[in-house]
Amino acid sequence: MNPTRHERYSIYFFTFSTSMFWFSLYAYIAELSTYANTLGASYKMIGIITGSYGLTQLLLRIPLGIFSDMLGKRKIFIILGLFVATISALITFFFPSQLSLLATRSLAGVSAATWVIFTVTFSSYYKKEEATKAIGLMNSYNAVGQLTAMAMGAVVSYTFGTRYLFLLAAIGGIVGLLSALFIYEKPVAIRKSNFRDYMEVAKNRQLQVVSLLSILSQLITFATAFGFVPILAKNLGAKNVQLSLLTALAIIPAIFISRLAGSYFPSRFGRRRTISVGFIISAFLCILMPWIGHLWLLYVAQFLSGIGRSLVFPLLMGLGIEHIDQEKRATAMGMFQAIYGIGMVFGPMLLGFIAFTYGLIAGFAVTGAIGLLGLLITLIYIEKKPTRNVA
Repeated sequence: MNPTRHERYSIYFFTFSTSMFWFSLYAYIAELSTYANTLGASYKMIGIITGSYGLTQLLLRIPLGIFSDMLGKRKIFIILGLFVATISALITFFFPSQLSLLATRSLAGVSAATWVIFTVTFSSYYKKEEATKAIGLMNSYNAVGQLTAMAMGAVVSYTFGTRYLFLLAAIGGIVGLLSALFIYEKPVAIRKSNFRDYMEVAKNRQLQVVSLLSILSQLITFATAFGFVPILAKNLGAKNVQLSLLTALAIIPAIFISRLAGSYFPSRFGRRRTISVGFIISAFLCILMPWIGHLWLLYVAQFLSGIGRSLVFPLLMGLGIEHIDQEKRATAMGMFQAIYGIGMVFGPMLLGFIAFTYGLIAGFAVTGAIGLLGLLITLIYIEKKPTRNVA
């Protein structure tokens, strides 16, 4: 990578905006399910609220990617994403209820849909063969924002109460928006809408495989770490600050592991082995978690599950656009992120509905079995040899 002066300064603003973007979306995530519960939401409703975040992404990410490629514009969508993140948080802060929480999380999904544009814009500063490295870095800054939100959120929640986490999220969105104004937008060739081009991208075999695996990875993540693990902790007597710590422990590994998953691990151990180990860790811990009887052990399990997730997801994201031309990458990333939105939607809903009928143990067991399915698909379809061009 040999960035120009504009690109070098832009990277600083870009990475800060990225961190604040995810800060805004995750400032309240540690207490989302328990706050919904205190507002009277059932397990089914909690699943719907959590899943709504993925539903709006599922609907919007492909159109956003295509539209961005057609216009040859990226920056405006990044600014729009931060603006919507701010507005979404303010809704529940001013009007706390089950329905406002559903509206907030749905709009947060609209904001998160612009992550398509964040990722392809940042990867444009790197060589084509460095796509997985760029995505690994982006996911690392993603985790920094989430972790900072957890830390500050714990203090805010303890001092002012859960409701003020939504005000904190809005402040983070405003700060990120101001930083995004200074991002340098690298020129992108404008291309006309062509259905054949879209089908060509959609038929990319590697994109298809990693998109399927991403569904399973996100299903596990949003059903457990960002869904029902806080419920398990609450049942063990966890308070607000402890819930923030619990969610932070799921995010901390991503700061370090995401970078390695995009470069060192695939080149050293191979893509298949890296992704397989991640799915094994995730599946095992899903099955184990509801049986844990001590809060500190749940902390350990949450941290280890974060390692498993960080081994899988950044690598899948980078592989999704690795062989896609620059002018089609927003379309490809839109497809990839829309498809993994399926997991974000149905993960919490699936675990919520199973837990409502059969109990949390059964819900987590089914989620763990889905992780084993991801392992099987990885062993069959992901290439075994180490990959030199991701270093």
